[in-house]
Amino acid sequence: MAKIVYGVSGEGSGHSSRSREMAKHLVEKGHEVKIVSYDRGVKNLRDEFDVFETEGLHIACANNRVSKVKTFTRNLKKLSSGHRKLTELKERLFKAFQPDCVLTDFEPMTAYLADHYHIPLISIDNQHRLRYMRFSCPEHLEADRILTKNIIRSMIPRPDVSLITTFHFNEVTNDRTFSFPPILRKEVTDLTPVTGDHILVYLSFGFDSFLEVMKNLTREKFIVYGYNKAQKDENLIFKAFSKQGFLDDLASSKAVMATAGFTLMTESFYYRKPFMALPMKGQFEQEINGILMAELGYGKNLTAATMEAVGDFLYCLPDYRSKLRHYPVEYNSKIKRKLDELLDDRCALLKDFHAKRNR
Repeated sequence: MAKIVYGVSGEGSGHSSRSREMAKHLVEKGHEVKIVSYDRGVKNLRDEFDVFETEGLHIACANNRVSKVKTFTRNLKKLSSGHRKLTELKERLFKAFQPDCVLTDFEPMTAYLADHYHIPLISIDNQHRLRYMRFSCPEHLEADRILTKNIIRSMIPRPDVSLITTFHFNEVTNDRTFSFPPILRKEVTDLTPVTGDHILVYLSFGFDSFLEVMKNLTREKFIVYGYNKAQKDENLIFKAFSKQGFLDDLASSKAVMATAGFTLMTESFYYRKPFMALPMKGQFEQEINGILMAELGYGKNLTAATMEAVGDFLYCLPDYRSKLRHYPVEYNSKIKRKLDELLDDRCALLKDFHAKRNR
């Protein structure tokens, strides 16, 4: 069996939720797994796995827009502590533990150390589809596409194999990239969806201007997460975050309105819930998620949350549900089989990819 270092981004909960499913599988197969993460990744994984807490990058946002200045200044303050963590990580998990391979869900320190020590590296995430998969991109986002691709390359410079999760299955650009349906949490697959009378709203970074639009839709009931409060304001029911409560409200909703984060979008698709995307301005992945979702007919992508646009989304709910009936689901089996194949016989196949990449 293999000794594995598994780096997990702690930005949001999506990375740690899918990494938990993969790490559980690896442990069940007998592999020795050491998790490296920060922030929400540590909180979500430390009770089940051996977790090393590192320093991580964070995106600062306001009113549904990325703040580049705040993002830069907040991360700049972490340079000294980040260097200390990197040194500790090298000593404890690379020199002492001596892993056979490294897995990363968009966590850069483990990826850089894998490259430094010439250890085979697998990326498992949805970000690398933006680097290694072909997709249509509007002209006005082309500069952002190039920038995002370069950021992904700088974060995870040399993956030997990329296992990408996606809801749009386009052509990949090399023979070491493999695409799979999104990784689903057991908590998600355990629930049976029903169509209730409420719309689930998740505004993870605050979007106050949209609240007024929802209040004017008096015939609709909205359950709103993201404001960390529990109160009722006309037809808006605010709820403090609860993992199970949120999933229950998602599975029983009639539609979802939220920023265009990959995890919530794909869990909504799994439940066959039409999705109204409010992509965060300045975050290319969210903007392209919304565009690709609209192309597939799973919902509506909005650049501005006007009454007319939201009303059109509600009118078209039957059409979106019809398209979602054909959404493919694999229950994680396909990506797990590929990972097992790569790690079999002390990572023999993975080491072949690593050797070919370094010729």
